[in-house]
Amino acid sequence: MEVLGKVKVINAEQQVSASFKKRELVVTTDEQYPQHIMIEFTQDKCDILNNYSIGDAVKVSINLRGREWVNPQGETKYFNSIQGWRIEKTQSDAPAAQGMPPVPAAETFAPATDFKEEEHDDLPF
Repeated sequence: MEVLGKVKVINAEQQVSASFKKRELVVTTDEQYPQHIMIEFTQDKCDILNNYSIGDAVKVSINLRGREWVNPQGETKYFNSIQGWRIEKTQSDAPAAQGMPPVPAAETFAPATDFKEEEHDDLPF
């Protein structure tokens, strides 16, 4: 799966335990109702965020992760996380960025002045 948007936040790396580290990225999607999606990068993937800054347009490849936890009272709880594993910058001008020639502007035409309602054409409709 992928998330497209602009970088809103890049948090500092967090050393959660002696063997686990993570870094959080927030991407704001470009939709009618923009979403602020928090994506975690873990372990060796933390360093790939060093090349990005706030405002960059990006495409982030993600995995959805879910886990189950039973609390001391015996209740089962479920947690979801979004884990990033690749990120790349995108261009806002997609056709130009892909080497496509620019689309020419539409030509304008003057309305017909010699049109007569009583003249019939040979169109079948």
